[in-house]
Amino acid sequence: MADQLRLIKKYPNRRLYDTASSCYITLADVRDLVLSQETFQVVDAKSGEDITRSILLQIILEEESGGAPMFTSDLLAQMIRFYGNAMQGFMGRYLENNITAFTDMQAKLQEQTKSLYGENSPMSKDLWTQFLNFQGPAMQSMMGTYMEQSKRMFTQMQEQIENQTRNMFTNFPFPGNDPDRK
Repeated sequence: MADQLRLIKKYPNRRLYDTASSCYITLADVRDLVLSQETFQVVDAKSGEDITRSILLQIILEEESGGAPMFTSDLLAQMIRFYGNAMQGFMGRYLENNITAFTDMQAKLQEQTKSLYGENSPMSKDLWTQFLNFQGPAMQSMMGTYMEQSKRMFTQMQEQIENQTRNMFTNFPFPGNDPDRK
């Protein structure tokens, strides 16, 4: 049986009502739905507007506020700078693709350990942690190199576009554009 979309309604009193279980739930319950990979949608009970993203962002905010945050202040500031920028759509896809690749890698490792050590082996449960402990620094170094290469490539692309634009409009009297300069 295919997963059915679970509908959650948010009422003006800020309460969330799960139509599948016919009861009010909390953000922690919605978080549990995410962790159990349930398919759901949160809608405003009055307007019918889909507010799923807003609820998910609230859950992330709660997670970031309690305990050990995943995002540094610098990373959050960088993300904010992408909003309204031409790179906003690219950045969203970039993050999504990288998280998907990371999740796929984790799933493959878990699948391999289950086949090697069995379903409920403590070894298979700890292997991802061990992998990250041993490979984490190497992966961070590799990602750092990848990011530096991407940064250089992007800078070169910007310079090429700038030069092409300058060459296209060399005869126009724009401020800072000297037609005699080659």
